[in-house]
Amino acid sequence: MKIDVIKLDGKKAGSVELVDDVFGLEPRADILHRVVRWQRNGAQAGTHKVKTRREVSYSTKKIYRQKGTGGARHGSRRAPIFRKGGIYKGPTPRSHAFDLPKKVRRLGLKLALSAKAKSGSIIVIDQAHSSGKTAELAKQIKSLGWKRALVIDGSSVNDTFAKAVQNIEGLDVLPSMGANVYDILKRDTLVITKAGVEALEARLR
Repeated sequence: MKIDVIKLDGKKAGSVELVDDVFGLEPRADILHRVVRWQRNGAQAGTHKVKTRREVSYSTKKIYRQKGTGGARHGSRRAPIFRKGGIYKGPTPRSHAFDLPKKVRRLGLKLALSAKAKSGSIIVIDQAHSSGKTAELAKQIKSLGWKRALVIDGSSVNDTFAKAVQNIEGLDVLPSMGANVYDILKRDTLVITKAGVEALEARLR
C-alpha cells in the first residue's frame, strides 16, 4: 500500500510503501477486543476493599442473652446481617491482569494498524520536529485538521516536539515501542513518522 508523506506545514514530502503484513490485514474484532481487555485489566488498580466482620469496630460482647428473648440467637453485633456489620465475601485487593500470548498481542497491534489503514485514518509525516512553541504547533495541527490524534515516532520522541504537544488537547505522542492497540483505536487519526513506520515494520514482521 502506497501512501503520501507530508510535512507538518502540509507540503508533500514524497511517498512511502506500507507492507501488507503489518498494514494490510483484514481487521478482526475478536482479537482486538481480547488485546484491549488485556491492556485495560492490567492497568486496573484493584485496590477496592471492604471490611469483614473481624475488621469492623464494635464490641465483642454477646449482644443479648441466648434464651428467653423470643428472638433469634446472636453473639456478635459485627455479623453481616446487622447494620454497620462486616461485609460477607466483599471485594479485596487483587490484580485483574491475565496472561495473553505474545503472538496474539503482536497480531492485535497489526490488526489495529490495519484497521486505521483500511479506514483511511493513517497519515505519514516526514518527521515530528518542532521549535518547542505550543502555539505554533497547535496552529499547524489545526490547519491539518487533526482533532483526536496519536503521533507515533521512531525509537525516541523529539524532546521539543514532546514538550510542545503536552498542552494541545487531543494530541499525544509515543515512541514506536510504546505503540499499543488501545491508544491507537481510541484516536480518530493515527499519525506515524517515516522513522516510526520503519520501526513498527521491523518490530512486527
